[in-house]
Amino acid sequence: MSSGLAQPRIRIPRSARAGEAIEIRTLMEHPMESGIRGANHAAVPRNMLSRMVVRMNGETIFAADLRNGTAANPYHVFFVRLQRSAEFEFVWTDEAGRSVRATARVAVS
Repeated sequence: MSSGLAQPRIRIPRSARAGEAIEIRTLMEHPMESGIRGANHAAVPRNMLSRMVVRMNGETIFAADLRNGTAANPYHVFFVRLQRSAEFEFVWTDEAGRSVRATARVAVS
């Protein structure tokens, strides 16, 4: 998906043992500009990510709706217990409907 959004950074192990919980870290470089400024600042156009979805083997395992209180460069950490090898898909969508997608695979031995 070519969208003009930055490429996300994902830290996920390449392999795991059956039954092991793995840690997944994601960072999406984005200014998360709310468009709200104090009286002494010029207006800045709103530019926000609105949603992050993570799927494992096609099933949604994590979803977050991002709002005004979300900091710039949203960083998420979560854990997943694996029983078998898995394909992960990460999708971030902004308020203009643009998306960026990343994938990763974890082999279970």
